[in-house]
Amino acid sequence: MTQTLLTPDGLEAALRAIGAERYHNLHPFHRLLHSGKLDRGQVRAWALNRYYYQSRIPSKDAYLIARLPTAELRREWRRRLVDHDGDGVSSGGIERWLKLAEGVGLDRAYVESTDGILPETRFAVDAYVHFVRDRPLLEAVASSLTELFSPTIIAERVSGMLANYDWITPDTLAYFNARLTQAPTDSAFALAYCKEHARTVEAQQAVLDALRFKCGVLWSQLDGLYLAYVEPGFIPPGAYDPGADR
Repeated sequence: MTQTLLTPDGLEAALRAIGAERYHNLHPFHRLLHSGKLDRGQVRAWALNRYYYQSRIPSKDAYLIARLPTAELRREWRRRLVDHDGDGVSSGGIERWLKLAEGVGLDRAYVESTDGILPETRFAVDAYVHFVRDRPLLEAVASSLTELFSPTIIAERVSGMLANYDWITPDTLAYFNARLTQAPTDSAFALAYCKEHARTVEAQQAVLDALRFKCGVLWSQLDGLYLAYVEPGFIPPGAYDPGADR
């Protein structure tokens, strides 16, 4: 817990330290995914559950946009909606994730239904959406700052999966190409906003706690995947069962 007011650069350093300790690239499930240690069913389970997170991001952003006080800020954040939903001409991130899911062998309609996702996935993602809807605006913005660390995990994921799974192609992972430029742009704006508006010890602590919360959201989703599909392998009733694919 911060006891004294940090400089803006000091706040950024504290935020980056949280990512270095808590970002989900450190989770054992992702280490298995990137190193080629998962079978097809386990990769499908990851793609299926991650879809729910992707599909709820526009709802989260819409809640945040509705609370922004100026047209300039709303225009900046609205770009995120287009990035994920598309603009009616070009496809967005959600459509590209569906292509990824199809590329690893999942049925599109089944993925879109979200019927097979884990309870942990639904609870964690819904908690994130509710956090952004209900918490103060500064905290809502700060919760997006996990994007500061996403280029690293994307590079690890793409290179590792292409090297270790001969049934995955660059086209399957095309979702991540756009995120390599979108995520740094988005995080730069959110970081600048937090550094400018977190002007008290209490506000800075709230920003740090919001990032910790979001890291926990991402980590807990992987906890669910590990427990259900790796060890001990307890798949909840109604959740996707890789054995049914065999």
